[in-house]
Amino acid sequence: MDWALVADNLLNPAILFFALGLIAGLLKSDLAIPEAVTKLLSLYLMWAIGIKGGIKLRETGLTPEAMWSLAAAIGLAIIVPTYVYAFLRRRMDADNAAALCATYGSVSAVTFLTACAFLQRKGVDFGGHMVAALALMESPAILLAVTFSRSAHASDGVKLPSLPESLREAALNGPVVLLTGAMAIGALSGAQGHAMLKPLYVDLFQGVLTFFLLELGLVAARRWRVLRVIGWGMVGFGVVVPLLNAALALVIAWVAGLSPGNAYLLVVLAASASYIAAPAAIRHAIPRASPGLYVPLALAVTFPFNIVVGLPLYWAAVALLWPKG
Repeated sequence: MDWALVADNLLNPAILFFALGLIAGLLKSDLAIPEAVTKLLSLYLMWAIGIKGGIKLRETGLTPEAMWSLAAAIGLAIIVPTYVYAFLRRRMDADNAAALCATYGSVSAVTFLTACAFLQRKGVDFGGHMVAALALMESPAILLAVTFSRSAHASDGVKLPSLPESLREAALNGPVVLLTGAMAIGALSGAQGHAMLKPLYVDLFQGVLTFFLLELGLVAARRWRVLRVIGWGMVGFGVVVPLLNAALALVIAWVAGLSPGNAYLLVVLAASASYIAAPAAIRHAIPRASPGLYVPLALAVTFPFNIVVGLPLYWAAVALLWPKG
């Protein structure tokens, strides 16, 4: 690995503010960001990346590479939760195994956004269709998790929310709706939308992402206190599974002939874990699963690992297979 690349990533203001929040939280500082502000920042980030992806998609069109990228994204969204559930089911109850397969089979939009910023700093281009890949990978794992849980309880009389209600909760999750809707609007408005919205979705984006990562550092610090209860075996799971998923996505991207930027984002998506969309849906659809297991693993283990170590590591792997990237 290029250690200069690791150092550059660590000195990125967004990562430094994440570290500031993490340290402040671990030291029990009273630094706090109001929940309403956090929600607004989250919605802004979904809106901004959706608009940008839609406008770029309008410029490039739905090329063969875009089709291959989306097909690869859907394939990963099915393969990853299926193997994660099969592995965990031998080690824990069906509800928690299903919750974790949803968490690690779904994706982290903030990890994706940080990876986009990483590529922009390096001057590497990527397609707007990768935002569509992000949207497509949000829900399948949640739907599969609900199916796995319901199948496990089919004969024991456990009362669960109705299947249509669970599917609706997963498909109509607020951030997902905003992301896909903004992408569609960006694709429809094109250059006119870019001219009107550039000050908001381009100029403000890095600052908002940086401030949001400060908040995530504070939240991750609070979740770290639970890791002693979870055990180091599960902490290891939160690092090893993203690496396996990244390797799988890297092979698929190489076989599909994706460009370096698109391959990198596919790898990052596969390696990420959802700590917003999936937990919100799982709390409703699989109420017997423990949020004290799947939320800390995704937010306090996998997310920091990915943005601090994973981003340069995955790029080093892409650069190895795509030497001209």
